[in-house]
Amino acid sequence: MKSVELHNRLTTLLLKSFTFLLIFAFSVSAYSQDVDEARQKEGKKLFKSLCASCHKLDKKLVGPALGGVEERRENDWLKAWIKNNAELRASGDADANEIFDEYKGAAMTAFPQLSDKNIDDLLYYTTVGELKKKAAVADAVATTGSSSEAPGWLIYILAAAIIVAFLMIASLLKQVNELKGNTAPGESSNLKRDLHELWAGLKKNTFLKVLGTIFLLLVGAYFVFGTLFKVGVDQGYQPIQPIAFSHKIHAGDNKIDCQYCHSSAKHSKTSGIPSVNVCMNCHKNISEVADDTVVELEDGVVLGKPELDLEIAKVYTAAGWDADNLEYTGKTAPIKWVRVHNLPDFVYYNHSQHVTVAGLKCQKCHGPVEEMDELYQYSPLTMGWCIDCHKDTKVDLKGNDYYKKIHEDLAKKYNVDQVTIAQLGGKECGKCHY
Repeated sequence: MKSVELHNRLTTLLLKSFTFLLIFAFSVSAYSQDVDEARQKEGKKLFKSLCASCHKLDKKLVGPALGGVEERRENDWLKAWIKNNAELRASGDADANEIFDEYKGAAMTAFPQLSDKNIDDLLYYTTVGELKKKAAVADAVATTGSSSEAPGWLIYILAAAIIVAFLMIASLLKQVNELKGNTAPGESSNLKRDLHELWAGLKKNTFLKVLGTIFLLLVGAYFVFGTLFKVGVDQGYQPIQPIAFSHKIHAGDNKIDCQYCHSSAKHSKTSGIPSVNVCMNCHKNISEVADDTVVELEDGVVLGKPELDLEIAKVYTAAGWDADNLEYTGKTAPIKWVRVHNLPDFVYYNHSQHVTVAGLKCQKCHGPVEEMDELYQYSPLTMGWCIDCHKDTKVDLKGNDYYKKIHEDLAKKYNVDQVTIAQLGGKECGKCHY
């Protein structure tokens, strides 16, 4: 009878401990997601669309670095500056005029359409920054899986949870020995014997065996399916190219429009790889880079002027250009660029439909290429990622009478003011698979 009572008490105590830790883990996880993902995601979206062309978090670009700007300026001042910096300067604000003078009168775009919540989310992003490291982009941005950096307070909470778990196990061991009569209440016990008794009780408990098996199966399924879903996802892929071409120098520093080189993106399915003749339009007269030009490669290698001048020489070799006599030799050798973005054969994607009709910027899918010395696949390019974009993107009817009647009918059907791409048919299988 005493053995049965011991077994029942042991089961009850273990279940209480397990339930407490399970509820605690889920509550911490849910809370951390609300803080780490919801506002960070919204703030990042605003930063990328409104600020990234002129600002970076960690260093100056056109404007100052915005990382930790809330520590340097008051929230009300930042809101006034963002909504209408010209009005703030006109009011005689010393800080506003000092910044204006520091950047030689470069006027910042005003954003009066932003609400206080929008600005708070944006400023929150400048504080927490990227929760996912670029080097692990492949597990990310979207999926956007990768190594997530846990907030400091979460580490303390988890440490406290571990301590509580140990205290509960110690209390459980003590109660087990008291029930078995090995020690009197308040007396110390032998740890080795206590652990042996606990293990013996666990081996006899069928319910805990079943629970443990289910838990292991769920964990195994999580990792197996998580691995399978990453097959064919090349986010973060960054091959070594035959020429160290820097998008940061061309699209960023020199402000060359993406479609100058990728001109077919406006008119055809593919964006096109520029021929060496496009390069020669500029480099026929630019045989060397500026003295202070540097390119930082992903593996830590830094290329300076001597190395970059040799990269331009590779372009001359490909074009058959004699830089000494300033004439073409006729001996050409095509540049064997390594493709970075590659969709499966069964997927239909049309650049012109997105660039010309939808008016999307290249950065929407390819990321901030104007900041990349080495180009890499920024987005996952998965089916879920495309569908999510179609769900969120509203149809722009400006100057487009073709969709007007369809839009009015669908707006009534879905009871919305503006129809999304998905509601217009953007989730139909035949749109992308044919």
